[in-house]
Amino acid sequence: MNIALLIGIPIVVVLAAITVLASARRRSTDAKGRVTGTLTAETKASDAGTELATTTSAGDASAEARARGEETRAGAGGVAKRASSGVAEYTPAEYEEIQVSRRQFFNRGIIATMSVSIGAFGVASIAFLFAKSSGGFGGKIDAGISLPDVKAYFDAQKQPFYVPAARTYLQPYPPADVSKAKKIPEYALIIPSMEQGIIGLYQKCVHLGCRVPWCPTSQWFECPCHGSKYNRVGEKRGGPAPRGLDRWIVTVSGSKITIDTSGTAITGPPIGTDTTGQGAEGPPCV
Repeated sequence: MNIALLIGIPIVVVLAAITVLASARRRSTDAKGRVTGTLTAETKASDAGTELATTTSAGDASAEARARGEETRAGAGGVAKRASSGVAEYTPAEYEEIQVSRRQFFNRGIIATMSVSIGAFGVASIAFLFAKSSGGFGGKIDAGISLPDVKAYFDAQKQPFYVPAARTYLQPYPPADVSKAKKIPEYALIIPSMEQGIIGLYQKCVHLGCRVPWCPTSQWFECPCHGSKYNRVGEKRGGPAPRGLDRWIVTVSGSKITIDTSGTAITGPPIGTDTTGQGAEGPPCV
């Protein structure tokens, strides 16, 4: 999803830029720098009719009309003059000029709306792609229990401590078996916590993603969907699962345990891994 958004955002921005440029190219200016627009079909037809009528009537102008014109010019001294107040006569704006202004207003409104929308979408997408969760799943989560208490809980309940916010089982790991674990490449990132005696197992079955519950009789994790089985430390023991349970990096600082669920879970150990040698301790639940 992140890759699709990273590709989609630039495409949307480019398309918006093309739309803005195309709108700008449709506008032109006259000799005085005024914005002009394209005349409508009705305006062109009206202009053509007026031009034809003018041409036809020009040859039929009456002598009386010409005489009135001459008289008017003679009365004005043969020169067009302004009123004595010096104020020029008001001339109403042409219809085409009014239409161009309205079109320009709508064009700018559309461009502004598109710019705001694309900007908001871009900011939201970037926030979605790069946001870091500060509390819930997808970030670093305080398990709310200390390492001694995890071990005490397991000894008393004979089951791992479950952290709902991290969707993770906290399980004690025998420090004596760390030397075997160091030979498994998939364990490289979690060796520090294993040396302290703890691991964090992701609850999701690596077969088809079902939540894997703990079986109190066999002391294994057993998936109810298709029967995949994992030993106490999440190493595959049976079923169709292609590997052991995935896990998260767990850090222990004083009495605080932190589970880092940001990013992708660490791939579980391959089939055949058995660092603890723990067999089923009772009848299976699945």
